[in-house]
Amino acid sequence: MTHPFNGQISEALGANIVLSNNVKLIGDAELPSWFDVSDLAIASVSAAASEAAAVLGAGSVTLDRKRALMWFDMTLRPIGWELPASWDPIAGDYATLDGWIKLHTNAPHHRDAALSILKCDPSREGVAEAVSGWRKTDLETAIVQAQGCAAAMHSLSEWSAHPQGRSVALEPLIAWENSGATAGPVLLENVHVLDLTRVLAGPVATRFLAGYGATVLRIDPPNWNEPGIEPEVTLGKKCAGLDLKNAEDRNTFEGLLKQADVLVHGYRSGALEGLGYAKNQLRQLSPELIEVSLNAYGHTGPWSHRRGFDSLVQMSSGIADEGMRQAGRSQPFPLPVQALDHATGYLMAATVLRALRIRQQTGQIMTAQLSLARTAALLTSVGVHHHVGNLHDETGNDLAAEIEETEWGPARRLEFPVDIEGHPVRWRYPSGPLRRAEAKW
Repeated sequence: MTHPFNGQISEALGANIVLSNNVKLIGDAELPSWFDVSDLAIASVSAAASEAAAVLGAGSVTLDRKRALMWFDMTLRPIGWELPASWDPIAGDYATLDGWIKLHTNAPHHRDAALSILKCDPSREGVAEAVSGWRKTDLETAIVQAQGCAAAMHSLSEWSAHPQGRSVALEPLIAWENSGATAGPVLLENVHVLDLTRVLAGPVATRFLAGYGATVLRIDPPNWNEPGIEPEVTLGKKCAGLDLKNAEDRNTFEGLLKQADVLVHGYRSGALEGLGYAKNQLRQLSPELIEVSLNAYGHTGPWSHRRGFDSLVQMSSGIADEGMRQAGRSQPFPLPVQALDHATGYLMAATVLRALRIRQQTGQIMTAQLSLARTAALLTSVGVHHHVGNLHDETGNDLAAEIEETEWGPARRLEFPVDIEGHPVRWRYPSGPLRRAEAKW
């Protein structure tokens, strides 16, 4: 496995503990793209699998290439019921006076923010007409200032010259910081992971950790829902709800934090601090806590506080524009899957596992930061060339034999692509709605 992605990921994880090259790749499949998205997928899953094997003390790891690519999309196949829609009806790409903009309106408050600026009928037609009278950057700025989510489309060269693009290019793929010291062995089955992540990278990371024995407790605020992806991202986890602006819930949260080994969160820069949980407060509550965080647009630069999602970062960073140009299309042409989310998720899982190894071998307690925009820079760093997709339709062999009894109904899930010798993946909880469990370990 000699792809440049592997070397960059290994370097980012740290040379102090070598990334084992014990992953055997089987199968042959490719996603259609003008970027090397398939090898990004394989490299990120391989990193997580290799780190998991090291923590588990396992030997060889086998990775099924086709199934790994399939796991970068929806993995659940309902039996007698239908998955909720993944996108709000007005979310998507719209033409402006001088280019394209994407509106991300899946969350009701993000939808309301966009409509408060556009002042139009809440339909695709009404939104399209209203957007057409704006310049893309002006509309992007207005929606973001209204606490909404939007991204004007930039080219690769425009993004490389953009203040945020320049900042992201200087960031490491994984930004490590030593935050303390401890001692003691690591057993993944005894690791408690407090999960404060939302759509989609963070939940992918904690789903992987849950599959190999970690106890994952996901905490969501009272009014947050992800109906389109909850069947995907809640697998293996206990899911509870707390309002961190409520004194009683804060006490509960702090009790959970004191018992946690790992905190994984996706709060924008300054947001967790705004709730009273800056790094020094976290250390006081849990001195041996490993903290791994995610930001959409990077942890430095003028957009480090900006809300963002995979589809928006693809627009901002030039991926959707370059796809459009290379394919000869007249509209934005993104990646075939939300690869920035999924790849960053597996990199976050690898980072947590590496931090556990560091804790065991050196006694150091580490924090780490990753971002979707930095993963986008990793993807675009190897250039543009056409990859013809040959990812054939799934067969019965691609689905797990057992039925998963989700809280929406029975389903079958795609077989997991990773096979760690002596340690089959096992999720102790089926997928289900958010906030279905008590906030306790």
